[in-house]
Amino acid sequence: MDEKLLENAFQAIISAQRILIISHIRPDGDAVGSLIGLGLSLNAKGKSVQMVSTDGVPAIFSHLPGNNQIQKKARGDFDLTIVVDCSDLSRAGDILHGKPIPDINIDHHPTNTNFAKINLVDQNAVATAEILAQYLEIFGFPITTQVAEALLFGMITDTLGFRTANMTPKALKIAAVLMEHGGNLPVLYQKGLLDKSFTAARYWGAGLSNLEKEGRIIWTSLSLEERKAVGYKGRDDAELVNFLSTIEETDIVIIFIEQDDGFVKVSWRSQPAFDVSLVALFFGGGGHAAAAGATIKGDLKKIQTDVIAKTKAILGLQETFA
Repeated sequence: MDEKLLENAFQAIISAQRILIISHIRPDGDAVGSLIGLGLSLNAKGKSVQMVSTDGVPAIFSHLPGNNQIQKKARGDFDLTIVVDCSDLSRAGDILHGKPIPDINIDHHPTNTNFAKINLVDQNAVATAEILAQYLEIFGFPITTQVAEALLFGMITDTLGFRTANMTPKALKIAAVLMEHGGNLPVLYQKGLLDKSFTAARYWGAGLSNLEKEGRIIWTSLSLEERKAVGYKGRDDAELVNFLSTIEETDIVIIFIEQDDGFVKVSWRSQPAFDVSLVALFFGGGGHAAAAGATIKGDLKKIQTDVIAKTKAILGLQETFA
């Protein structure tokens, strides 16, 4: 990452007093961890900070210190706006509707559109939390135990416990430093990747019942009705897609989650030979080669048919399924 760009960004943060930090809709562990980690670090530096996520904080992240400071709406005026772990501005929801372009964009997605005045995008980082963990202290922002917990959680969840194909020795060293600052890796791993509520387990049951396979691609759907039937409160898949990606003899996994606003959230996972971010981009989404997503308006069944067909076409899987 360009050192001058980094310096400009952190000088802007140092100069600001009232700071708004935003992450993406339907936040994952990296989004929440980065939001809290940066927010608490700037708080410790004496800054007035608002951490905002349109969808709030999923219950599975409620153990993170500082999660209760995340709001669904921004209030008042700000000297500086920072967007974290967000590949394009539409993913931030309506928080910035009618407001000027964000000042700083901190992200690691290859599909990032560089939408801010200053764009700190490192595609080689395994998580946005890794970028923050690497540079906060360098520029004079403290990494307290709570900050370390949030950032380590972001790294653990985005790498599925340090086992994704983009893992690097550098990321493991940064994780070790966060542990030295007080991040409890075993507990965070358990909370982020293993623990499931009873309703989440029932929700998984619905998704597993709908599971289909053709060649080396599998997919399933979770309807709004199924979500309500089991009482699952989130708008996500309760991390079912990551479990499905462990199924043997599978190259591509797709999950379709019907939302309550006429949209369907689609998530892809793939083996290293396939870049599913190309498919997500076609549908207005983004992500990584091995993990990507998009939100599409329309009927669940029709979207499922269209997405599977386009996934086959873009990734050259036509012969496999002939």
